[in-house]
Amino acid sequence: MALEMKVPSPGESITEVEIAQWLVESGDYVEKDQAIAEVDSDKATLELPAEESGIITLMAEEGDAVAVGQVVCLIDTDAAKPEGGDAKAAAAAETPKAEEKKVETPVAPAKTETYATGTASPAAKKVLAEKGIDATQVKGTGRDGRITKADALDAKPSLGTPGLGARGESRKKLSMLRRKVAERLVSVKNETAMLTTFNEVDMQPIFDLRSQYKETFKSKHGVSLGFMSFFTLACVRALKMYPAVNSMIDGKEMISYDFQDISIAVSGPKGLMVPVIRNAENLSFRGVESEVKRLAVRARDGQITVDEMTGGTFTITNGGVFGSMLSTPIINPPQSAILGMHNIVERPIVRDGQIVVAPIMYVALSYDHRIIDGKESVGFLVAVKEALENPEELLMDTNVTKALEL
Repeated sequence: MALEMKVPSPGESITEVEIAQWLVESGDYVEKDQAIAEVDSDKATLELPAEESGIITLMAEEGDAVAVGQVVCLIDTDAAKPEGGDAKAAAAAETPKAEEKKVETPVAPAKTETYATGTASPAAKKVLAEKGIDATQVKGTGRDGRITKADALDAKPSLGTPGLGARGESRKKLSMLRRKVAERLVSVKNETAMLTTFNEVDMQPIFDLRSQYKETFKSKHGVSLGFMSFFTLACVRALKMYPAVNSMIDGKEMISYDFQDISIAVSGPKGLMVPVIRNAENLSFRGVESEVKRLAVRARDGQITVDEMTGGTFTITNGGVFGSMLSTPIINPPQSAILGMHNIVERPIVRDGQIVVAPIMYVALSYDHRIIDGKESVGFLVAVKEALENPEELLMDTNVTKALEL
């Protein structure tokens, strides 16, 4: 019996996927629930498991876009599992190898060098190589058009003429995930009134707390006390103060939320992914760090699901891990705002009337000006700055050990 394996629906609103990679070949014997392919949707990369055991016949090629419900392979469930390997290996063992034919390669006759036009003397060749000039671009004045050393010294590269370096190119089809990200980014720029406001944060208080408690925190909870928990909880506090930033437009209506689902932009093997920390307002420092680690590992290993990336009321992205000093992050639709973190650099600042060197991070808030006014956007970013520069009072209620659950 040949079982038709169809593409299952990976999530609501997804109508097609792309075969990213077959993990088996036609003729292989597969076990039930064995991963046979990786498929890309516009949101994530998912594994396709075999529905039954048997010999598989592939019906689609890598890179093909296939509709949900379309047959992508057949599995012969009546086929017995071959002894000592798959069906292809067994078949190959029964087929005698053809005798190898020796093919003699004819020897090309030796070339007789002549002083034809474009031929350069050894000294001229050296000069031209140093200048990066092709000998065919130089007119020789020597016998029979031979390029002399004087010709090489006088030669100048022609503007616009390719040099002697490599000039190769390659083409690679964009994955469905990358194409969808591109479409969404362009639509955001075209369909929203996006604006960005900036500020700077003195990270010294957070540096001091992490220096004092990070080892104890990690040994007790098994996760590091990173910057993301401080930023997430600072954003939760600011979103409660400025609910318009925690809203989005739906047609002619504005939807506001009384919870904070924080999307965290992470770089995965297939591109940018944005898993969601649900109800971040109910999480402690330990809870945020544990969830960030869990989602980052799942994204890195290609195990993140569509449900884990669906929703979110506000996004945090950290370009600082790649060395970015400043940027204008693009809103993650249908959300209305996104916070961009950047690298931390020691800069001179004025503190208590004195010029001191401090670890400074520039932060950026991009927002949809259609529903978020300048007063709210600037107020939100200032509230984030205040919480980060005074975390013990505003994020830990003046009780560090309790907040860190130490």
